[in-house]
Amino acid sequence: MNVKKVLNNNVVIAHHPEYEEVVLIGKGIGFNKKQGEQVESNVAEKFFVLKDKKEQEQYKELLTYVDESFVGLMNELTTLIQKRFQVQVHEHIHVALTDHLYFAIKRVKQGLGISNPFLIETELAYPKEYALATEIVEWLNEKLSIVIPEGEIGFIALHIHSALTRRPLSEVNRHTQLIATLIEVIEHSLSLQIDRKDIHYLRLVRHLHDAIARVEKGNYDENQNALAKVLQEQYPICYNLSWKLIKIMQKAIKKTIPEAEAVYLTMHLQRLSKQ
Repeated sequence: MNVKKVLNNNVVIAHHPEYEEVVLIGKGIGFNKKQGEQVESNVAEKFFVLKDKKEQEQYKELLTYVDESFVGLMNELTTLIQKRFQVQVHEHIHVALTDHLYFAIKRVKQGLGISNPFLIETELAYPKEYALATEIVEWLNEKLSIVIPEGEIGFIALHIHSALTRRPLSEVNRHTQLIATLIEVIEHSLSLQIDRKDIHYLRLVRHLHDAIARVEKGNYDENQNALAKVLQEQYPICYNLSWKLIKIMQKAIKKTIPEAEAVYLTMHLQRLSKQ
C-alpha cells in the first residue's frame, strides 16, 4: 500500500489495491512517512475503510483534537462491537462514537453530570446493544480510572444500534423520544404513574418500537376491523386514546399508521389502566 496522507504518528490514510482508501492504525506507522511511500500491511495493527469522502474529512478533523491513545481505545471498541454481533458496522461509528465519547468523558473529568431521560426505554428497545454498552462503560472506567454515569450507557447503546442497522443516529434518537412522548400522553390521559418495571409497560414499549419500525419499512398490512369494533364498545377510553397516540405517531414519522394498530394499542392500554 502507498501512503496518501499521514494523520499522525500512528494513523495514516493509504491506497489499498482492493478497498482504495483505507485508514491504517499501528504504533509508529506514520513516523517520518511521506506521501507516496510504501507501507507494509503487516505493520498495521488495524485498518478500516472510510469510503465516504465526508466521513474521511470528519475523521481527519476529529484527529486534530482527539489524542492518539484515545483513538486507539475507540478502535478497540469498534472491533469488539463487530466481533460481538458478527457484522460489519457502518463506517460512521469511527467518527460518531469517538467524537461522542471524547466529549462525554471530558465532561465527566470536569465533574459535569450526564442526564439521560430515555435510559429505560433504550434498554427495553435494544437489550443486546444496551448489554454491550454496559460492558463498554465498565471497560472505559477501568482503562481511564474514571466513573462514567449510568446515563451514558443509553447513548452508547444508540450509537451501536445506529451502526449495526445503518440507520442515522438522528432517526434512532427521534424514535426513542417519540416513544417517551407517547408514554407521557398515556400517563396524563389515564391519570396514572406507570411502573417502569411493570411487565405490561415493557411489552408496550417493545410493541411501539416494533410498530414504528414496521411502518417505516412499509410492511405493516394487518387488518383487525372485527376486533376493533368490539374493543371500541368495551374499552372506549383506551380505544380513543389509542387513536390519539396514532395521530401523534403519524405526525412524527410522516407516514400513515394502519387502523389495526388501534387494536393492539387498546389492548396494551387496557392492561396498563388496570393499575
